[in-house]
Amino acid sequence: MKKSKPLELAGGRLGGGERLFLIAGPCVVETPEVMFRTAEVLAGLAEKLGIFYIYKSSYQKANRSAPGSPGGPGLEEGLELLARIKEKFGLPVCTDIHECDQATPAAAVADLLQIPAFLSRQTPLLLAAAATGRAVNIKKGQFMDPALACLAAEKIYKSGNRKVLLTERGSFFGYGDLVVDFRALQVMASCGAPVVFDATHSVQTPGGGGDSSGGKKEFIPLLARAAVAAGVDGLFMEVHPDPPRALSDRHCMLNFAEARSLIPRLVELGDYVRNR
Repeated sequence: MKKSKPLELAGGRLGGGERLFLIAGPCVVETPEVMFRTAEVLAGLAEKLGIFYIYKSSYQKANRSAPGSPGGPGLEEGLELLARIKEKFGLPVCTDIHECDQATPAAAVADLLQIPAFLSRQTPLLLAAAATGRAVNIKKGQFMDPALACLAAEKIYKSGNRKVLLTERGSFFGYGDLVVDFRALQVMASCGAPVVFDATHSVQTPGGGGDSSGGKKEFIPLLARAAVAAGVDGLFMEVHPDPPRALSDRHCMLNFAEARSLIPRLVELGDYVRNR
């Protein structure tokens, strides 16, 4: 893969041949206990491994499968909790935005604004995120040619903001499944942005739970290893202390024991790839 241009974020250097970085946390903002415990575990693991870590959780999940699906606490309460995590643990944080008017308040807390996959072509939202001056992580739509993800990045570049990440999270395969075309990593790397692989959403089965998404989490290690071997710059993973009780994406999250086992092996593989 083409080496990306390094991106400076909250004192860290992402891409450009640097060590693998990690974006991880619960899918949606939950109780302070869940959030703080996850931050503590992942921050400790990242410190032990010597990698840069960004805490991720969404104050709102607007894209829900059914009317009663949990959507998070909302903008004000969710950002307040993310700010507490940022202060308590000294971590940079990442959260989704879904509407243009959310960009400015989210940027007051988040170091990295994330554009959800289903909104990855929405020019006004991309430009609103870019205008904050924050780094922007664009999740490639499941319906999107990876070359079009580069065009989404170009919208932000042309606004004057050069701080962009592109994330692969699988492509639709029929109605209820996703597959990963690893050629997409190389295509997205061609525009110079650091490329991230979302190892947990990539095993999602949309609608697999009937009124919710399912998942095949047994494939997370396989896909993550393949992405790291290909030369990806960073990994995105959803991690939760008790995935079966998680409010969102319970079927494709890692628990703490799984994260502690898998992430060090991926970092070791990443170091080998970069030094070969």
